[in-house]
Amino acid sequence: MAVRTIVEYPDPILLKNAEPVNGVDTDVKVLIEDMWETMYANQGAGLAAPQVGVGLQVAVVAHEGRRYTMINPEVILSEGEERMEEGCLSVPGVFQAVTRPSRVVVEALDENGIKRTIDETGFLARAILHEIDHFKGVLFIDHLSPLKRKLIKKKMERREQA
Repeated sequence: MAVRTIVEYPDPILLKNAEPVNGVDTDVKVLIEDMWETMYANQGAGLAAPQVGVGLQVAVVAHEGRRYTMINPEVILSEGEERMEEGCLSVPGVFQAVTRPSRVVVEALDENGIKRTIDETGFLARAILHEIDHFKGVLFIDHLSPLKRKLIKKKMERREQA
């Protein structure tokens, strides 16, 4: 297992669609182990493969003793609405309130390639949807007003140039 470098906005991989995983082989299992290590080392609650520079639909999420590995996740149901502050390891130091569904049901393969159904509410629902957004090249800041998004993007671009 290894802690990988987290890719930060505006790296182009964060803005691209991630490819589905064709099979859970040794390389995918190593990626998943590295992602868990990387997420915990950076005090995160979730991490998607594009955030470590890998354009695949693989994510890990953990909170209060519950852990999910999601490969090729598909949202089956989302309902309700909840507004909470979010952050992202790829957008360091930025925290903003985002409205998301309060419940989500997702079907995904686990780390062994077995199809699982995940039904979560609250923080875990938010974290799951946040990570799935990464597979569509969407960051949490894309859910903000155009003005807030523009200010944050300029701040991140200046930070990268420094």
